[in-house]
Order: sequence, then structure tokens, then C-alpha cells
Amino acid sequence: MEKKVLSKEELLSQKEQLLDAYYGEHRKSKKPALLTKKEKKVLGIGKDEGRASLMYVRIAPRKVKIVLDLIKGKSLEEVYGILRFTPKAASELLLKLVKSAEANAINNNSLDREKLYLEEAFANQGPTLKRIMPRAQGRAFKIQKRTSHITLVLKERV
Repeated sequence: MEKKVLSKEELLSQKEQLLDAYYGEHRKSKKPALLTKKEKKVLGIGKDEGRASLMYVRIAPRKVKIVLDLIKGKSLEEVYGILRFTPKAASELLLKLVKSAEANAINNNSLDREKLYLEEAFANQGPTLKRIMPRAQGRAFKIQKRTSHITLVLKERV
């Protein structure tokens, strides 16, 4: 039950059906159909956004989500203003990440900087580093140093 690899011509001839399948919901799982990297490239999926991700950041995801909730859905200038004046450790990391996503959107996908806004932003849990803190009377307490995977997506407002 392996998926057949389609040539570029076949992909372009079936473009409408593939895009309908990708953007429509699956009847059982409510998730979009999976396309390969080659299929996405030929069909032009992902060319309307600037995406940047930061993996294995040594900050807990719950701390990052506080700042992400402040900036979701805002225009690019508002995002920069909020991040510059938010006194959280995550805001510095997110500022770099927004700059990277902006550069990806402008340079790779030729999007207009004035129309960009933060469409999607999420922080997932990465691997947890487990450490031990020595305590009194020979005991040891566990310390969990959590890491995050942060992803930002910028799109143009229509």
C-alpha cells in the first residue's frame, strides 16, 4: 500500500484534485492529506508564508506561550514593539525568530513586508534534561530542565 511517486507533469495535471485533498479535511481524522516535499514544491504550497523555527531552546514552553499569546495575529510592526518592551526571557529569543521568519518571507517568497502579520505561533515541548539536586540527609530531588521547539509563521494580509 505504498504511495506512487508522480512525475512533475502528472502532478501539474492533477493539481486541482491534489490541492482539494490537501486543503480539505480527511473524513475521519480531520487532518489534511499528506504530500511529499516534492509535491508541495511543484504545487506551490508554502510559497505564501515565511516560516522560522527554533529547536531545543533551553526555556520551558509554558514561559514561551505567555509571550506568544501577546503577539499572535498582530502585524509585524506591532510584534516588534511588543517584543522589544516585554520583560520576559522568551521575548529576546522570539525577536530573533521573527526577524528570521521575516527574512524568509521577503527573500525566499517575495512577500511584501508592509502586509506581513503573525498568522501562526506555537511552542511545543522538547526533550527534558533530568538533573539531581542533593538535599539533606542523603536525599536527592529531581530537577527537570525543560526545552522548547518554537515555530512562527508570517503571512500576507489580504
